[in-house]
Amino acid sequence: MNFALLMLAALLIEATLGWPRWLFDRVRHPVVWIGALVSWLDGALNRDSHGARVRRGLGVMALLVVVGSTTAAALALSWSLPDTPPGFLAEAVIASSLLASRSLYRHVAAVAEPLSRDDASGAREAVSHIVGRDPAQLDEPAIARAALESLAENTSDGVVAPLFWGTIFGLPGVAAYKAINTLDSMIGHVSDRHRDFGWASARLDDLVNLVPARLTAVAFAVAGRSVTALMVARRDAGLHRSPNAGWPESALAGSIGVRLSGPRSYGGQQTEDPWVNGECPDPDDASIRQGLHLFVIATTLVATVLGAIALVDVLR
Repeated sequence: MNFALLMLAALLIEATLGWPRWLFDRVRHPVVWIGALVSWLDGALNRDSHGARVRRGLGVMALLVVVGSTTAAALALSWSLPDTPPGFLAEAVIASSLLASRSLYRHVAAVAEPLSRDDASGAREAVSHIVGRDPAQLDEPAIARAALESLAENTSDGVVAPLFWGTIFGLPGVAAYKAINTLDSMIGHVSDRHRDFGWASARLDDLVNLVPARLTAVAFAVAGRSVTALMVARRDAGLHRSPNAGWPESALAGSIGVRLSGPRSYGGQQTEDPWVNGECPDPDDASIRQGLHLFVIATTLVATVLGAIALVDVLR
């Protein structure tokens, strides 16, 4: 099968339709199913009575179960569908459920709208759906920074990375990536409970996002026609607490001309993260709209590349 064409079709379906609410109400969402399995394994295996080495081993077991079962289900679906246009379309619809361009745009735009009306309370409520930091502690510039950081990181995690792995391995590649990313988001953070149990998930997530994060930085730089964005990414990406998220965030910051990251609060704990593109001013609601504009262009660029790869595959 032409995997690039499959991913292009999946992206177009997801960007146009998303995951309809009526479908979510009936069958939920594949990520919800993956999350339920992760949650069950966390409760069943991650015990306070276990030592660090045992918890790491059990975390590896949980990782193998989640990624293995998700990939096996995707393989079974892919193999069971006929090699016909309707079968191709069905597989593209399934793959589209593992992308997040439409929902990402809507959630970030929902932050800009109340900010434009100086409704900080409404903006805090909107941003609480896309970031993990304490929204009550955020002033308006911090709300705008949080929205843009989420836009940048999730462009990589929710769009570019699944398309990248899907172009290489098809539907099983998208599914495996989504399982890894869900594991990282649920148990990969550094907390007393998950420091050891989620260690393997966090390290694997870092590995599978290594290339997509840097491709996303290039996409934002090209979208903004900004050499500065690439310079900022090269200079400041390493300042970020994540080995990957700093690339798209710093490139987006450089394209727009604002500063991101910096001090923030998680669970009542203040962190003193360094600034990215720190010599520039704070963003505002107009910056969020500019970021969304660049997101649309970057996603269109990704679709164009997929189309070119698909065409080469057809002509080969």
